[in-house]
Amino acid sequence: MLITHEREKLINAIIYFAKNTRAPGKIKLFKLLYLLDFEHFRQTGRSVTGLEYRAWKFGPVPIRLMQEWEDLEPDLRAAIAIEPKRVYDFVRETVIPQAEFDDSHFSKRELRIMEELASIYRDELSPKMIDVTHAENGAWGKVWKDGAGNDRTIDYKLSLADDDPIRPAIMEAAYEYQAIAESAASR
Repeated sequence: MLITHEREKLINAIIYFAKNTRAPGKIKLFKLLYLLDFEHFRQTGRSVTGLEYRAWKFGPVPIRLMQEWEDLEPDLRAAIAIEPKRVYDFVRETVIPQAEFDDSHFSKRELRIMEELASIYRDELSPKMIDVTHAENGAWGKVWKDGAGNDRTIDYKLSLADDDPIRPAIMEAAYEYQAIAESAASR
């Protein structure tokens, strides 16, 4: 597997959240990645990890990571271990870091957002985070619509309010970044 800059960021974001939050299970991790990506897009017009999120009943799911979860690629397997832990009536798939966090892949803004999210949700368990990712006017809620949007992609643009005064500038930045990425990919 080719290790892209976005893949390095994804792996290191997982390591960061696993080291800096309590009980970092799969669901909590998925929610933290969603919040990171959508907040960064809201501020800059691009996500951090490049993941595509789908609207599922229990919240936004980074579909590529979900598909990989049962059989991790070698780069992610070297960075984390997944340890099943019985918690009441279910098994939490706890993420155990196996590598050191490398902040060189991130901008100051990305690091600040990760620090803020880790601080806010450090001691929260995934059920408490559901309220945040399921906000009625949030991106997931705009797609989910009582199940009508099940398994649909959650567009990053939905993180921007229609009346946000910086929306036009952020959207312009998003289109420019997309054009640059497409141009680089075609070479």
